Amino acid sequence: MVNRQQISAARGWLGLSQQDLADLTGVSKRTISHFEGGDRLPHDRTLRDLQTALEQQGVEFLFENGRGVGIRAKPKPDSGDGA
Repeated sequence: MVNRQQISAARGWLGLSQQDLADLTGVSKRTISHFEGGDRLPHDRTLRDLQTALEQQGVEFLFENGRGVGIRAKPKPDSGDGA
């Protein structure tokens, strides 16, 4: 499952505010703020919603042994045109 550092980094990478992410997901800005601040751990469903929304915006979450270790830009699909 994603961690708070990954969510915060992904938002920063994409230039999204907490409110932008809230608008994309339907998750309250307060919940996002509390999670990123380390005050609370959201429900698994909420974490999946945040992860899915950020992945749809172009971020890939990196994991090792089930632990979130970073993010990167999603690789662009090969166009197959040889260019």
